[in-house]
Amino acid sequence: MKKAELVFFPLPGRGHFVSILEIAKLLVARDDRLCITVLIMRLSIDSKLAAYIESLNDSSYTECIQFIDLPQTSFKQETNAMVSVSSFIESQKPHVKEAVTKLKESRSGSNSPRLAGFVVDMFCSSMVDVANDFGVPTYLFFPSSASFLSLMLHLQTLRDEQKQDITEFKDSDAELVLSSFMKPIPARVLPGVVLHREGGTLILDYARRWRETKGIIVNTFLELESYAIHSFSDATNTPPVYPVGPILNLKGEDSHVGSGDQRPDIMKWLDDQPQSSVVFLCFGSRGGFGDNQVKEIAKALERGGFPFLWSLRRPPPKGGGFAFPTEHENLEEVLPEGFLDRTARIGKIIGWAPQVAILSHPAIGGFVSHCGWNSILESLWFGVPIATWPLYAEQQFNAFEMVKEMEVAAEIMLDYRTEYTDNQIIVTSEEIERGIKQLMENDSKIRKNVKEMTEKGKKALMDGGSSHFSLGRIIDDVITDSMP
Repeated sequence: MKKAELVFFPLPGRGHFVSILEIAKLLVARDDRLCITVLIMRLSIDSKLAAYIESLNDSSYTECIQFIDLPQTSFKQETNAMVSVSSFIESQKPHVKEAVTKLKESRSGSNSPRLAGFVVDMFCSSMVDVANDFGVPTYLFFPSSASFLSLMLHLQTLRDEQKQDITEFKDSDAELVLSSFMKPIPARVLPGVVLHREGGTLILDYARRWRETKGIIVNTFLELESYAIHSFSDATNTPPVYPVGPILNLKGEDSHVGSGDQRPDIMKWLDDQPQSSVVFLCFGSRGGFGDNQVKEIAKALERGGFPFLWSLRRPPPKGGGFAFPTEHENLEEVLPEGFLDRTARIGKIIGWAPQVAILSHPAIGGFVSHCGWNSILESLWFGVPIATWPLYAEQQFNAFEMVKEMEVAAEIMLDYRTEYTDNQIIVTSEEIERGIKQLMENDSKIRKNVKEMTEKGKKALMDGGSSHFSLGRIIDDVITDSMP
């Protein structure tokens, strides 16, 4: 039979783009009846992602996955990042339609692949309109957790069907009861964007469009979020959910996105540390702290006495839209006086971190993290427990799930946030030290739970595993849809 072609439409953000590419690679490796065209939107804001994209054309899977650059469009960068994202995606619609039209024209031969559907990022759900124009289904790629998917659909229902103002949860002591959670969700861990009038309207509009898709591919696995995943089977007006994770790029991203000359030095330093002894602190591609908070972290590390590897960067400016953290030119200006000398034997401070390489190193014993979903999956894959310090997006919700629902993380904070707030609290060195000590306990329940989940995550991807089975279901659906 003819090959079935899927058009992938990823968001040009590192945490989204890399994992959706891993899905594409899994699909074509699993079934040679599939081929994939990836439409690439260019944003000049992230040089590391640009380097990663450039590397794709030299990769071994370009025979079955091709990349098409969309024309760059100008759009107004708003203070609210969600508004900017929405404006940017909408500006791409005519270019996507033109690219897919040309693609179909080039596939006019009798043995050419048949367009079978779109796979779009969670923030690109308005591309359902374009897929509908071509008469093909849309599958949604959801790079976060199944529980977060359930939360967003629940909030969208509250807004659209029960006419509830979601922004009223801001600074509220209310708790939400979700079918996907065993425990009530405190409003204080809701994502800041849904509590903000403009951004909240947009993201819940996206959620409404998610319901129009043929299926939702989620980067999680049944054994990690069984309660949440099973809850979808009873949900009305919700497409099928396919848990196919943990989807991770364990072989390439770090080498492509570069860490200057620091990487060999970092790995050599780790080689000299005892097994499972080092606390790794890293807060994602957009994570950074002000000077006062940095000093509290430093005090906690010095008092705690654990060997530490700390990715320390200057935070992006407030209201900076898509701005990223920058490196500190002079660490002594931001750290307590004499800190570098006093901790020289046990600690190492770096800028950008090759996170996968570090987490995979046997010296790492714990991870103080912002709780981005990709970082959570990476830490579970390598059996490294997390201490939670969320900053933005859905990270507060992720932290709550990890600590309270799954019991696979220690708590530093659950409701710390850097966006949509002017009341930035300072987490004290005592709170930080307490969380790190709990994180580094050798025989803790958390460490045992993480070890069990590591084994389950790897089994999920093997032949006969839950995620392997889910991926097969997607392929069957796509192939069936593509038949004349």
